[in-house]
Amino acid sequence: MNPTNPEPSSGGSNFIRDIILDDLQTGKYQGRVHTRFPPEPNGYLHIGHAKSICLNFGLAAEFGGKTNLRFDDTNPCKEEVEYVESIIRDVRWLGFDWEDRLFYASDYFQQLYDWAVELIKKGKAYVCDLTPEEIREYRGTPAEPGKPSPWRDRSVEENLDLFARMKAGEFPDGTRTLRAKIDMAAPNFNLRDPIMYRILHASHHRTGDEWCIYPMYDYAHGQSDSIEGITHSICTLEFEDHRPLYDWYVEAIGIYHPQQIEFDRLSITYTLLSKRKLLQLVQDGHVRGWDDPRMPTLSGIRRRGYTPEALRAFAWSLGVSKTNGIVELARLEQAVREDLNKRALRVMAVLRPLKVVIDNYPEGQSEELDAVNNPEDPAAGTRKVPFSKVLYIEQEDFREDPPKDYFRLAPGREVRLRYAYFVKCVSVVKNDAGEVTEIHCTYDPATKGGNAPDGRKVKSTIHWVSAEHAADAEVRLYDTLFTKEDPGEVEPGQNFTANLNPASLEVIAAAKVEPGLADPPEGGRYQFERLGYFCVDPDSTPGRPVFNRTVALKDTWAKIEKRGQKKK
Repeated sequence: MNPTNPEPSSGGSNFIRDIILDDLQTGKYQGRVHTRFPPEPNGYLHIGHAKSICLNFGLAAEFGGKTNLRFDDTNPCKEEVEYVESIIRDVRWLGFDWEDRLFYASDYFQQLYDWAVELIKKGKAYVCDLTPEEIREYRGTPAEPGKPSPWRDRSVEENLDLFARMKAGEFPDGTRTLRAKIDMAAPNFNLRDPIMYRILHASHHRTGDEWCIYPMYDYAHGQSDSIEGITHSICTLEFEDHRPLYDWYVEAIGIYHPQQIEFDRLSITYTLLSKRKLLQLVQDGHVRGWDDPRMPTLSGIRRRGYTPEALRAFAWSLGVSKTNGIVELARLEQAVREDLNKRALRVMAVLRPLKVVIDNYPEGQSEELDAVNNPEDPAAGTRKVPFSKVLYIEQEDFREDPPKDYFRLAPGREVRLRYAYFVKCVSVVKNDAGEVTEIHCTYDPATKGGNAPDGRKVKSTIHWVSAEHAADAEVRLYDTLFTKEDPGEVEPGQNFTANLNPASLEVIAAAKVEPGLADPPEGGRYQFERLGYFCVDPDSTPGRPVFNRTVALKDTWAKIEKRGQKKK
């Protein structure tokens, strides 16, 4: 698959590309560029992973190289087949293909074990009986070196025997570990005799009960890269301090040595990108699931209506640096908006209907008017929309006593109905509570198409649907899932869930849409004129469509700032 994402060179600065260019010039890897995307199958991918996916696949494609998809499945207690399947689905949806290069760290369990035995024989690894708490205590502090384990100087023969018995399942969980023998005084804590293997009597989603010892991520990571012939092992910045350990393992074993390069991870305002916390939101019922459109997971934003093209353009626009920063949510929304503006069909929908009766329109008559499908795409053509005596408009498009800067419909005022006629409000009908429930207007037949032959102007154009022809629809409006720019910022004793936005979802059950949207195609994307971009939700049923608002026509930033000012 060759994705149509923007060329990497069209994005921001990218020091990793510069490294690759230099390596190609010097022949460091014989002209090869081979990257990998190595997710742990312990949750669904989120938008932060999208940046890494685009970087790994995009750079390899730019230089005619290859990218592997490899699952680092070394912790059977947290991994599930569901997560594996979701990751495969999400990477494909984003537009990338690993061809026949789908791998698992579990493919290499025997080789990793054999290499561990080699390190024991070289006196570079030992079986340790300290508990996890004791290991942390012995590790020391940044100001003080660690203490060697009492079992650090076990003989090679004893270590080989104990490690084989660990593999055979003789010992309970947590009673023994295999540790690398490096330097308990190293300034870098990752080099203070790190754990290579721990005992876990747990079934693995691929290997079943074949193993009861599992390699640590830091041990499996570099060797897996080596086995696959990776040239540039691209990681986020939190792994920078782990690179010396990555290097130590492959050098101590004496195998091919890829190059690990770290880059800034993606953070977005009002957005939480922690798989552990996202899992908590799902398990505690704060959202409907991993694919809830409020979630930053790729499955969630796909359901919300984001396009893979928009995400790829967003990812490349960010560039790559060595400094973690934070990106405004408005920037992501603008990337989505720019993409949907080119591809989404324009339609009319009324979310909060207010009845309009055109008194001088012939009783029982209806007509079809021409409407433009997408002014950004001439090839999209036009469609017919029905017009009749009774219409629905948005409640907010009428004010009985309008403020000075309000130019929409009001008593005695004339406005343009989109694609239709000029109408003037002549009277209103109210209920017992004094609320306006019906508006009566007159129309000017000479203004068909929205222009007056006498040259008179109106200051507002509003959308509408024909009451007789409109289809019923459910519309879901989404706000930010959290009320704070930094969702993790909480008062002492509070959980991050204290920052959840109680108004993150508004469901409008009685919206009205054009008749052509009564049974829209699954995943269809539309611009509801004047309201925003919307996507058909999988909950839709024939004759009862459900639409998710993907993004508003303008930045939500003004709304967010206004909300913050009210709190002050």
